[in-house]
Amino acid sequence: MNRVRSWNGLPSTAKPWDPVGMSMPESHTEVVSVPAKLGLIAEPWSPGIVAELNGQEVKLARLEGAFVWHKHDDADELFYVLEGSFRMEFRDRSVELGVGDLIVVPRGVEHRPVADEACSVMLFEPAGVVNTGDAPESGQTNAAVRI
Repeated sequence: MNRVRSWNGLPSTAKPWDPVGMSMPESHTEVVSVPAKLGLIAEPWSPGIVAELNGQEVKLARLEGAFVWHKHDDADELFYVLEGSFRMEFRDRSVELGVGDLIVVPRGVEHRPVADEACSVMLFEPAGVVNTGDAPESGQTNAAVRI
């Protein structure tokens, strides 16, 4: 049996991933180069999926200009700024975010990201969430694809 070290450094006979004799899917063990994946995204507001975990998708997106006002009735969204800065607008206030900042927009809260200059973000949200939420379909509506 494959010997690994446990969390306390002592030898263990447990496999690194073996929750009922199953092996981890290969895609979960890949290293993702975030800068390389960002290079594949040319259009603003066109998110690309780079990983999945626990029913969530990790997406990368470029933001530029103002997005449509919208909300997601059944999903919280996390935005983490990788490059540049943007403003998350809510109906009652605005929040400025820069590199290294993150914000969680709770489900049901109307919002819109606005980037006065190009900005790159990482998003965490439940699988299948459409970027424009409850807003009518528009030129900014983009279903995320795996990149």
